[in-house]
Amino acid sequence: MKSMKKIKAVLYAEARPNEEQSRRFTEFLEKKYGAEVELEWKESALFPGGFRLEAGGDVYDWSVNGRFNQLKDTLVKLPKKSGSIIPLIREAVEKWSPEAAAEELGKVLTVGDGIATVSGLEHAAYGEIVVFSCGVKGMIQDLRPDRCGVIVFGDCREIEAGSTVKRTCKTAGVPVGEGFLGRVVDALGNPIDGAGEIRAEDYRPIEQPAPGIIDRQPVNRPMETGLLVIDSMFPIGRGQRELIIGDRQTGKTAIALDTILNQKGNGVICVYVAIGQKASSVAQFAATLKERGADDYTVVLSASAGEAAPMQYIAPYAGCALAEYFMYKGRDVLIVYDDLSKHAVAYRTLSLLLERSPGREAYPGDVFYLHSRLLERSAHLSDALGGGSLTALPIVETQAGDVSAYIPTNIISITDGQIFLESELFFQGQRPAVNVGLSVSRVGGAAQTKAVKAAAGTIRLDLAQYREMEVFTQFASDLDDITKKQLSYGQGLMRLLRQPQFRPYTQAEEVLLLVCAMGRVMQDVPRGGIYDFSQDMLRYIAEKAPEIYAEIEDKKVLTPELRAEILKRANEFRARADAKKAEKANG
Repeated sequence: MKSMKKIKAVLYAEARPNEEQSRRFTEFLEKKYGAEVELEWKESALFPGGFRLEAGGDVYDWSVNGRFNQLKDTLVKLPKKSGSIIPLIREAVEKWSPEAAAEELGKVLTVGDGIATVSGLEHAAYGEIVVFSCGVKGMIQDLRPDRCGVIVFGDCREIEAGSTVKRTCKTAGVPVGEGFLGRVVDALGNPIDGAGEIRAEDYRPIEQPAPGIIDRQPVNRPMETGLLVIDSMFPIGRGQRELIIGDRQTGKTAIALDTILNQKGNGVICVYVAIGQKASSVAQFAATLKERGADDYTVVLSASAGEAAPMQYIAPYAGCALAEYFMYKGRDVLIVYDDLSKHAVAYRTLSLLLERSPGREAYPGDVFYLHSRLLERSAHLSDALGGGSLTALPIVETQAGDVSAYIPTNIISITDGQIFLESELFFQGQRPAVNVGLSVSRVGGAAQTKAVKAAAGTIRLDLAQYREMEVFTQFASDLDDITKKQLSYGQGLMRLLRQPQFRPYTQAEEVLLLVCAMGRVMQDVPRGGIYDFSQDMLRYIAEKAPEIYAEIEDKKVLTPELRAEILKRANEFRARADAKKAEKANG
């Protein structure tokens, strides 16, 4: 017959238990663990009026402090209701009675670089939050037969080897609510802008399954950026994931900022997640939002370069949880991840410290899942779930324009298109420096308004032909008139697509500019004067024919009659401008 397994139990108390007490302790443990129990008493003055029982990796705290913590946990779990909470507290206290609940405790083996190795947490789960004896929290990221790897959310210097770790049986989460709008918070949801505490309305786990197929509906509404080059050729729909990719200092964050500013008055909530950015850059970003009146609908979540890798790792998931709170309330939300290449580096750091096997470029094998489970949470929800949407603009930094690197190719395959920013174009003064040939939107065309789609016409094809022709004509000394005209037209289009920062276009303005460009109204305008010409033309039409703007904004359709009227007014302005120029030249 197989012998019964044995476990050792230690009872910490001021006085030695009598025979009856020892028998009851032993019976309780044998029934609990199905094993033969060896009970040992150790004298301790730390538990007056109670005791502490350790058995099989579990701890039963029957001290005054332990029972107080049980009561506190009961009160924390009370439902959040409008009105007074005092009756709920009174009822909870009257009905409460302490329980012999087990707490699983572990011991810190090693700690450093944001990682703690812990033993004794036999029943711990991946992603579970643990609390160290000093009060610092961490999350389990590595499970092995004899130990766990924990990423630390705080200062590792407060944790000592040999100290205890307690399970919480909870997953990581962040507080959420309307009070976060206009605030700057860290990856745990704590305010870092010095504007006081934030009243949370709910608590959401940072890791959440993506909405299923049945819970989604097609992307069919535009998320207008206000940038002519994007809205005309690479439109973004609400619920889409559009990657912004390019080398450093090519205007990636500027595009995201302009897009956020353009949502003013559109009822869109914006969440900007800064991962591994300089604290000064994040402060400047937040100041720009406030200066331009965009802070009241925007949340800035920052895990700056000075913070530990665990905080940078959880930042995008925390930002997504915050955005999902609004999405499931039927709101439209825009979230910017700036940037995911730094996020991947933070995860690589953690993985190497946790002694996981490295793969390509030293990234762990699950680095694809790292971003796929994040970006798949972007969706346009079905009407049954409120019809809200979460649009993601992830940013990825490339090295020397190499889009074939590991992380860029991973994220390109996950997203619904990419806006590629080219260094060469940027240095030529083309801003936004969007490479028309390599950029694409695989979904947004379905959400583009009929007016913009009709106005854009063949602009992308024309630009592609211009780029190709430009390459071949570099070596040609003699060009025919048709080629010269085509080159001039292409150069004019590129100049038209130049747009200063903080100058977003409305839908009506974009339609007007595209119609005039396709109608060759600006064909002979000097390249350097196209922007000023276009702005003066928009003001002229707004003054002389405001009904054109109204019809585009209301009906969102470009009829042949409306196109003819736009060209008529544009040519009228062109004739006046030419007359003034001639008059000035003649003196």
